[in-house]
Amino acid sequence: MNVHKNARTTPIGREQLCRRVLEEGWSVAEAAEALGMSRRTAYKWLSRYREEGRAGLQDRSSRPSHVHGRTSDRRQRLILKLRRTRLTGVQIARQLKMATSTVCRIIQRAGLSRMRDLEPPEPPRRYERDSPGDLLHIDIKKLGRIRGVGHRVTGNPRDRHRGAGWEYVHVCVDDHSRLAYVEVLEDEKAVSAIGFLRRAVAYYERHGITVRQVMTDNGSAYVSYRWRDVCGELGLRHIRTRPYTPRTNGKAERFIQTLLREWAYAKPYLSSKGRRLALPAWLRYYNQVRPHGSLDCQPPMTRIGGPG
Repeated sequence: MNVHKNARTTPIGREQLCRRVLEEGWSVAEAAEALGMSRRTAYKWLSRYREEGRAGLQDRSSRPSHVHGRTSDRRQRLILKLRRTRLTGVQIARQLKMATSTVCRIIQRAGLSRMRDLEPPEPPRRYERDSPGDLLHIDIKKLGRIRGVGHRVTGNPRDRHRGAGWEYVHVCVDDHSRLAYVEVLEDEKAVSAIGFLRRAVAYYERHGITVRQVMTDNGSAYVSYRWRDVCGELGLRHIRTRPYTPRTNGKAERFIQTLLREWAYAKPYLSSKGRRLALPAWLRYYNQVRPHGSLDCQPPMTRIGGPG
C-alpha cells in the first residue's frame, strides 16, 4: 500500500469510521470530525464499504482510466522498430509526423535513448588457461595518497584531501591459479612497469611457475619499445586487450575490485605508509587462505602447492 503523505486516514482509520457510523450509531458528522476528515470524504468511504466491504477501503490508483491522445501500442512498437534501425528521435518524429517530445519520451521509456543501448550486450566469454604461467594478467590502479582519514571512510565530502598526489598499485594475476603479486610504486611509467614485470616473473619462478604470456591494456608503458624488448628478453609473448574493452583483462579487473574492497578501503588508514605496510599480510591471506569462488572455494595456492 502506498498511502499519500498528506492522507488523513489509513484503511484502518477508514474502517473505524464505518464501524462507528454503521455499528455504534455515530453520526457521519461526528465520526468525520473525530478523524479529521470532511463529511464528503466520510460519505465516500461509507459508500465504498457498503458496496465492497473492507476491500473498498484500500487506496486506488490515481491514474486515469483513459488518457486522451495516448499513443497506441501499435504506433509505439513502430517507433521502437525504427529506433533500432538507428534513426534518431527527430528523424522518427518527422517520418511519422509526430511530436518529437512524444517520440523521445517513448524511446526513453524503452531504455533506447543512447546508441549503445541499441546493441545487444556482448555475452561474457569465460576462459581459463590450462597451466600456471600460461598467461599473466597485469594492470595498474591509481590510488590517492592518504593524509588522514578521508571521505571514503567517513562518508563526508568535506574530508576529501585534495592535492595529496597519487600512488600506483601494479597488480599481476595468474590466469590458471589466480596467484597474485602486487606492488605499490610511485608512477606508472615504462621503467616502473618493466621493473614490476621482472620482479613478478621472478616471484612466479620461485613458486615453480614458468611464465609464457602476459596480457595488458594499451597503456603507454605497455606499448613502449622498452616493454617490448624486455618481454623478448624474458621470452614472453605480450598480448594487448582490445581498445576500450577492459573486460578482456577481466581477471585483473576483478582482482583489483577485491583488492580495493578488502585492503585499500577496508579500514581507515592514517597514512599511505600504513596502507602499504598492510598489503603483504593481505596478499598472503588472499593467496593462501581466502576462498576463491572460481576455484571451488579454494585459495590460489592450492593449484600450485608450496608456500605463499
